[in-house]
Amino acid sequence: MTQSIRFSLVLHNHQPIGNFDGVFEQAYVDSYRPFLDVFEPYTNLRIALHTSGPLLEWLDANHPEYLDRLAKLVAAGRLEIIGGAYYEPILAMIPSADRVGQIRSYTRALETRLGGSVQGMWIPERVWEQSMTRDIVDAGIRYTLVDDFHFKNAGLEPDSLHGYYLTEDDGRMLAVFPGSEPLRYLIPFRDPEETIAYLGRVSDKHPGAVVVFGDDGEKFGTWPDTKKHVYDNGWLRRFFDLLSANDNWIRTCTLAEAVREVPPLGKVYLPEGSYREMTEWALPTPRLVEFEHLRHDLEHENRWPAVAPFVRGGFWRNFKVKYPDSDDMYSRMMMVSRRLQDVARTVADGSLADRALFEQARTELYRGQCNCSYWHGAFGGIYLPHLRNGVYRHLIAADNLLDRLSGRSGSWVDAAADDYNLDGRSEVRLANDKMLALLAPGDGGRLYELDVRSIQHNLLATLQRRPEAYHEKVKAGPAAANGEVASIHDRVVFKQENLDTRLLYDTYARKSLIDHFYAADATLEQVALGTAHELGDFVTGQYEAKIRRLPGRVQVQLRRDGHVDGCPVTLTKTVALSAGSTLLEVEYTLEGLPTDRTLNFAVEMNFAGLPSGADDRYFYDHERQRLGQLGTQLSLSDSPGVGLIDEWLGIDVGVSLARPADIWTYPLESVSQSEGGFEAVHQSVVVMPHWQVQADADGRWSMAFNVSIDTSLAESRVEKSELASVV
Repeated sequence: MTQSIRFSLVLHNHQPIGNFDGVFEQAYVDSYRPFLDVFEPYTNLRIALHTSGPLLEWLDANHPEYLDRLAKLVAAGRLEIIGGAYYEPILAMIPSADRVGQIRSYTRALETRLGGSVQGMWIPERVWEQSMTRDIVDAGIRYTLVDDFHFKNAGLEPDSLHGYYLTEDDGRMLAVFPGSEPLRYLIPFRDPEETIAYLGRVSDKHPGAVVVFGDDGEKFGTWPDTKKHVYDNGWLRRFFDLLSANDNWIRTCTLAEAVREVPPLGKVYLPEGSYREMTEWALPTPRLVEFEHLRHDLEHENRWPAVAPFVRGGFWRNFKVKYPDSDDMYSRMMMVSRRLQDVARTVADGSLADRALFEQARTELYRGQCNCSYWHGAFGGIYLPHLRNGVYRHLIAADNLLDRLSGRSGSWVDAAADDYNLDGRSEVRLANDKMLALLAPGDGGRLYELDVRSIQHNLLATLQRRPEAYHEKVKAGPAAANGEVASIHDRVVFKQENLDTRLLYDTYARKSLIDHFYAADATLEQVALGTAHELGDFVTGQYEAKIRRLPGRVQVQLRRDGHVDGCPVTLTKTVALSAGSTLLEVEYTLEGLPTDRTLNFAVEMNFAGLPSGADDRYFYDHERQRLGQLGTQLSLSDSPGVGLIDEWLGIDVGVSLARPADIWTYPLESVSQSEGGFEAVHQSVVVMPHWQVQADADGRWSMAFNVSIDTSLAESRVEKSELASVV
């Protein structure tokens, strides 16, 4: 082989905010450290590496020696550090000021810890919109990479993608590399010789070309079955041996070297998009199912390769439509971001202490923008409660800090209405120094967020179960992989048995203060399976809202004139919050009830982040006697209330009823896809008091209950920890 080629190996190492410490450690042991062990002796090879901010901070705290090794490779000119937005947000999802701030702050952090000059950046999930160019360049970045799929969608042919292009927005110029999709599927799943042969074919046709592999570093050891394949069976050493043996025509180079030494191939404007699979996952489920069947048919007819370059999937931002739970997080993030920008105007000339608090709040906001829990595909974590909890934890922490900056101290309470979830309708915000509650009058008058400030936990970080395209595979049953190491996109692995029987879907968001009218003989089993017939139109109906402010107390009254089994019924519910209190006070009044029969009225409450399957997470009755783990189905009769304790989290949630009720409880779980396969995941606990409502002579019925939240256990741990640190 006489024609030379430049080959850039760009790795992206990332663990999301909220992931378990053990997952970080396992990825380090299985992937990050062994890759470096194999790479370091090959002194003739050069690569580029992007390590996300959450992972960098974890490594610095737990394995600083690994970062020291990276710094030595940077100093030796063998490793280019690729920057990015600090906490790996989808750039299209966050405001312009946050984009620039995240990128600049991470560049400073990387250059301080690892040395070198950061000029390039990783685009999280390769989600691209042309208008981002301006912010990226203003943040100090000269070049980046996305998938070749982006370029193909712009009309470029595969043979014109062996180099880099210039793009522009508002006069800002940025170099953009196309990452090779063929290499993403070759490395490391096929024999190393196939990658060398592919590079040889490119070299023959395009002497002097630049070919870029840009993909997850976790493919080298963390993805299922890859540790044995890549390290124990020697795939990576054989790959590096072949690159070294062919260094007379394959020159490994960094992106910085390519930009410095090779002229651009031209100019291009890229349409919005991501890597191919991501655009497919963003499609509404029925359209995705239709798309997969169509692709299968075209592949069978050998027409797909010719059609594929002209096929685009969905738009990433529509994940917020496909998953309203994601939109809830996004809208909450935007609330905090807007508030931060407002505070920024007053803090610039403030004290050093205030500016330090502001920087802490901004960091917490940035952490709450980490992308992984905002979408779903083979990796995306909307179905993973600990990732959703992680996002909310940092957003609530940012809000707490902004309260301090705003001068709020002691006990206080506030109420306001605004379009908080960006749906064109007003929501209601009740807040005090202990809690924050968000209610949606336009959607069932439901309580859709309940933040516990002391432990920075949203008890309504729930998930609505919905059909997914891959549920077709779940219904079909397990399939073997024939002993081969498959790409994460091709694996069909079942982590539990009988998952097909656990596919249940919700017709409404599983939040709280959801108002049901069931048939008189409805059972717990029917309600849990979603087969109980709904007689009313209150679950997602429009409510009128009125806010009342009293000294030290606020309340919102939600009222709807609806129907139950053909009869007109007026439902009014009032939610109140007092300064310094961790008690949510709720009152219900039903009017216009038929007097000749009873109605089965139920109020659904969901509690998230309180997992099932552990003895230290359990229900208790009004006498504080244990009733079973939080995954238990309960049917209590004539009960004054029920409680839920999570000793690990340090929270005690009590529901106390002024009018005793029968109470149903049951867990909600989803069947979802992860890198490890298909699995059932606990999402929330349903607590549903219900009454056989008998109207008085005026056709009225009323009741009240309180939701109390006690975090003294968690707070005592913090106090003990602080005391121990002082001692």
